[in-house]
Amino acid sequence: MNVTIHASFLPHDDPDASLAFYRDVLGFEVRDDVGYDGMRWITVGPAGQPGTSIVLQPPAADPGITDAERVTIAEMMAKGTYAGILLATDDLDGFFARVVASGAEVIQEPIEQQFGVRDCAFRDPAGNMIRIQELR
Repeated sequence: MNVTIHASFLPHDDPDASLAFYRDVLGFEVRDDVGYDGMRWITVGPAGQPGTSIVLQPPAADPGITDAERVTIAEMMAKGTYAGILLATDDLDGFFARVVASGAEVIQEPIEQQFGVRDCAFRDPAGNMIRIQELR
């Protein structure tokens, strides 16, 4: 039996800004863009990897979230402490230059970590932490 990661969810508070970032800056394919009840779910993923996706979702979509929790989520998103994802590339410096040129908020420039990984970090338009490691 095989188990794979098919999709991961990240919140967004501006679907158009998130779509532009993931499509135009990160170079992901748009796999789906669904609207319902004034909200949008946008599925993106790396080209050539149709089995792996990120679903950008409105955080208010979960009916089990209370109004107080929605406020907390909005506050955490604004601070950039709510969600994140780890990506990888074979050209960290080139990728970092593209992200910087987009105006994204840089959290950490490329650096060799003590644990043997070279990576950098930045935030997407919703404040989600995006870490990207260099493939070796």
